[in-house]
Amino acid sequence: MTGFNDQVIEEFRKNKGKLGGMFEGWKLILLTTTGAKSGERRTNPLGYLEIDGKTVVVASNMGSSRNPGWYHDIRRDHRVTIETGTETHEAIAAVPPAAERAELFAKVVTIDPGFAEYQAKTTRELPVVILHRIDDRVRGMGDFLVEVHAWLREEIATLRAGIDDLVAGRADSLTMEKSLRAHCVSFCEALTKHHTGEDMGAFPMLAQRFPALAPTLTKLGEDHVVVAALQKRIRGLVEGYVYGESDPTRLRDDFDELAGRLEAHFAAEERTVVTALNVTAPG
Repeated sequence: MTGFNDQVIEEFRKNKGKLGGMFEGWKLILLTTTGAKSGERRTNPLGYLEIDGKTVVVASNMGSSRNPGWYHDIRRDHRVTIETGTETHEAIAAVPPAAERAELFAKVVTIDPGFAEYQAKTTRELPVVILHRIDDRVRGMGDFLVEVHAWLREEIATLRAGIDDLVAGRADSLTMEKSLRAHCVSFCEALTKHHTGEDMGAFPMLAQRFPALAPTLTKLGEDHVVVAALQKRIRGLVEGYVYGESDPTRLRDDFDELAGRLEAHFAAEERTVVTALNVTAPG
């Protein structure tokens, strides 16, 4: 099949997506994935369907008992490249949950009954995959996450400045203590709400649709636990702070540890989940 695929790929690219022979009139794309085991990039010609504005492919493998190699690839790395013959663009491959998959497959077989025949040939459920184009012009929940992070970073900077004032003995100490406590409570509550929303909503949804992200999302969830413990310690130090008795240097050092962990956590989220959130939940 490798030699046959190579011929199809060569003809596809040479003729800008148009094929003759047995593939004449077919709607095909070239899907390039990263090998789950080899780590090498490999390209496969695939039939596709446009359903409700989405590019959909089916891991039919012509009704074989095994899923095709490209399907194993996208479960390990959801980033793919699509060639249509007239353009090449990046995309991410999503595996819809059961109910959505069933609805999509019903639409697939209505458009192309051949897939029902493939399904009848095997006991495995044919996976349906949605290829979400990555488009910087589309704003979504990922961009909202970045905006929330920006606000939280500003709050961290404001809190750090207040702690610096305590350490340096600047401004009215009593007023500063009250302001710092209020600011700390507001920040901690906002951060807790943000992380709870991710743990209960965004992360489980992404792990289901993008299996390759599951280990990363687990690590991000573990970071939330560490951050929550640091928040509790910081809040205790701030609320129990007494001018002239408490050690402001210890407060600053502990806060800097929290700020450093948060920045690393925010950066990791922005590297790994923003694009997936944008294509899954556009604004």
